[in-house]
Amino acid sequence: MDPSQRDFTMDGASGGTLPPGLSEEEALEMQIELTKVEDEIQTLRQVLTAKERHAGELRRRLGISPLAEFKNNISKGWQEVQSSNAYMKTSQTLGDLNHRVTSSNLYLTASATLDDISHSDAYKKTQETLSQAGQMTSSALSTMGSAIRNRFGEMRNSNTFKSFEDKMSKVVGGGSNGEGPQGPPGSNSNF
Repeated sequence: MDPSQRDFTMDGASGGTLPPGLSEEEALEMQIELTKVEDEIQTLRQVLTAKERHAGELRRRLGISPLAEFKNNISKGWQEVQSSNAYMKTSQTLGDLNHRVTSSNLYLTASATLDDISHSDAYKKTQETLSQAGQMTSSALSTMGSAIRNRFGEMRNSNTFKSFEDKMSKVVGGGSNGEGPQGPPGSNSNF
């Protein structure tokens, strides 16, 4: 068997056979270097996690909410997009295209036709019918919502629900002594 094809193990882990052209000594050096790099990566992850935690604490103390930060990032991103050459060129091209379309005979004819349609009796009657249907649907949904809300209120006050609620509070609270839910041992559940 070729010595470079021997089974190659380091630190008790089988690395398989050595790749062609790589000596055991080179493989060992590379394994040591890989271990060092992986250790450095782990250290950098720990440092990054600590820095992120510290930044989060500073944001919290400054009253910067994640939502406010997200909005700020979106706003900055949008400003960068708007000031980019591509956006400006696209905006200019679309403006030119809009001008050409709106001044074309086809557009003017179509616009006049749509204007005629919107003033027709059939259009007005259809619009009125759809408006009435929308109002009736809205009323029906409102009535149904009230009925559901009332039914849930009745269920909440029923003995069955109260019994279920009592059983759940005992399960969550961890006992039958009637006390409320408690956190894990050693935690302070009083805010």
